[in-house]
Amino acid sequence: MVESIDKRSDWCSNKPRIAIWGSVVLVLLIPLVAMQFTDEVDWDLMDFIVAGALLTFAALAYELASRKLSNSKYRLAVGIAILAVLIIVWIELAVGLF
Repeated sequence: MVESIDKRSDWCSNKPRIAIWGSVVLVLLIPLVAMQFTDEVDWDLMDFIVAGALLTFAALAYELASRKLSNSKYRLAVGIAILAVLIIVWIELAVGLF
């Protein structure tokens, strides 16, 4: 009986991890699928590598921070900060605004 409770708590604690890493894969799949339907999206292998590295770094940073922080408000603030940095770097790499 105790084992089933432990497995259930493991599943509940892994839901945010699944959502984070699933979103990384989903964001990388969007341009891959779009390239099949239009010529407007023109990514090569290096674009996918850079985007994957950037998204992976952001996901790892949030996961490490969320393990260290027990307060959900702090986790939310760190998540927003990491997302803001991710968006700024992504825009800079895409069009070079700064």
